[in-house]
Amino acid sequence: MNYTTYISLIPLLPLISFVVFGLFGQKHFVRSAGILGTLILLAATVLAFYTAYQYFFVTGRVNGVYQPIEPLKYTWLQFSPGMSIDMGILLDPASVMMLVVVTVVSLMVHVFSLGYMKGEERFPVYYAFLGLFTFSMLGLVLSTNIFQIYIFWELVGVSSFLLIGFYYDRPAAVAAAKKAFIVTRFADLGFLIGILILAFYSGTLDFGTLIHRLTDTHSSQLAQITGTGFLGVSILSWALALVFIGGAGKSAMFPLHIWLPDAMEGPTPVSALIHAATMVVAGVYLVARLYPVYLIDGTILQLITWVGAISAFLAAIIACTQTDIKRVLAYSTISQIGYMLFALGVPAYGAGSNSGYTASLFHLFTHAFFKSLLFLGAGSVIHFVHTNEMGNMGGLRKLMPLTHATFLIACLAIAGIPPFAGFFSKEEILMTAWQHNKLIYYGALITSGITAFYMFRLYFRIFWNRSAAHNHVHHSEGPWNMKLPLLLLALAAVGVGFIPFAHYVSINGGEEISIPLGFSMAPVLLAIAGIGFAYVLYYKENDRPQKLATALGGLYKTVKQKFYFDEGYLFVTKKIIFNGMAKPAAWIDKYLVDGTMNGLGWVTTRFSASIKAWQSGSIQSYALYFFGGIIALAALFIYLWKP
Repeated sequence: MNYTTYISLIPLLPLISFVVFGLFGQKHFVRSAGILGTLILLAATVLAFYTAYQYFFVTGRVNGVYQPIEPLKYTWLQFSPGMSIDMGILLDPASVMMLVVVTVVSLMVHVFSLGYMKGEERFPVYYAFLGLFTFSMLGLVLSTNIFQIYIFWELVGVSSFLLIGFYYDRPAAVAAAKKAFIVTRFADLGFLIGILILAFYSGTLDFGTLIHRLTDTHSSQLAQITGTGFLGVSILSWALALVFIGGAGKSAMFPLHIWLPDAMEGPTPVSALIHAATMVVAGVYLVARLYPVYLIDGTILQLITWVGAISAFLAAIIACTQTDIKRVLAYSTISQIGYMLFALGVPAYGAGSNSGYTASLFHLFTHAFFKSLLFLGAGSVIHFVHTNEMGNMGGLRKLMPLTHATFLIACLAIAGIPPFAGFFSKEEILMTAWQHNKLIYYGALITSGITAFYMFRLYFRIFWNRSAAHNHVHHSEGPWNMKLPLLLLALAAVGVGFIPFAHYVSINGGEEISIPLGFSMAPVLLAIAGIGFAYVLYYKENDRPQKLATALGGLYKTVKQKFYFDEGYLFVTKKIIFNGMAKPAAWIDKYLVDGTMNGLGWVTTRFSASIKAWQSGSIQSYALYFFGGIIALAALFIYLWKP
């Protein structure tokens, strides 16, 4: 099998899964869809690992730098001699890394779902949707040009809509699917406009050519796009900001974060796939893909920095008050993606270092494993107790020993405790922030302590806190296909931090980030303090949390209500847009536009009714009208016409 063929099979295998199970699943694959879908994904994962091996260790590195490779590329739509939409596959360090992440996490979700979704009426449809999502995400990360990535970007949105709304008979799931779809569509409009601007001024859609033309200081395209402005801002800044809006919407960044917590209405394995490791990090990947262009515009990088930092802090604060375990993890995801984004942005505050790129993608890589482990662990708990609420849990460590151990590993990883994976990647982000912006660093440091607190609040309330309910004692922790992914992801959450990531994934050769031992003291001690505070409040059932909530009063209520963002959006949409704009527009449409047209129709109808007697079909009447007309004309010319 040649190079092009097996790489092409990686995204095509999940697509085959979608087509076969979508068309014939309910009739022919009711029992076998899960096994077949998992085997197909296993084949794609093996090919992804082989591609990564070939790229990183055999063919990709030339003169010490990993080169971009396009094993497949063909022109789909030709607009002009220099402008076309191509479809192809791009291999570079970032895309190959994402190739491994997407296939591994998707495979774990496929295996876990064999047990979790067993007995579902639409079991084959579920695996068809998983295949569509995996195909879309793989197509996104392998795209060779910015319009190809937009096509798969929208396919990811469609497949996430289908998966979030999988339980279409539940109003909450339908509402969540619509909310996610609509919010991200508004953001994607910005993305599309940004694409059109970049393509117009650069004269290309191809990533490599676009980046070269817009970063070469002698380029006429760069001079034109930076020399042209609108409202005092260069067109380049507008384009990059609009592209970032698309990424911020997909990655659920402030203020477009409102869709992600509600998206937890989908099946829990879907949350691990979409909202932990793949779809929500697409925004980070998009900025990273165009990072050389972003580096020349410090203003937009500062925007990215502050959006990421604010999102990380706000989401961490909100997570401290939520009681639905999946929503806690959803806000945790928003917070961690905020880390990735501000790591990309902080180099704007200092020259000479692109360490933020490597740190951000390293955290994306480690986060994929420990966050998918957290979601699948939460799925195991929900499968056991049949509820998402912490108040109905507690004391499950003895009844669910494997879930307990793996969940603890994931909590330690996200809290940044060494030697777990999250420690290494988060330390690189903190070091990058320290080198470029001390304010962002201290904010990130505080957020990391809050992260440790809310994650161990979750851990203690699930597995300790109080004795297990009597009706849980006779339950099983789950079949092997739910336990195996937890074990494998736990191993990854421990081990992937030791990978010399900067050696493989960097920009322009990159640089190793050296972390002095003393630098790590503050983050680790703060994380331990957060864990200790959670221990005091939640290790055993007591009234301290309630007393603290009462003491905080309105502040606690505001945070618990998620700072009323949803209510604010509802006020804007219902009171301002619907009542203030849509209703007057509807009145104008109904009474002025429709009224005018209806009035014209009424006049026409009445006029036709008054003259329709003239068309009687009677020859005598026509003869009478004819001679009457002749007499009238004769009288006109004889008596009234005076030449």
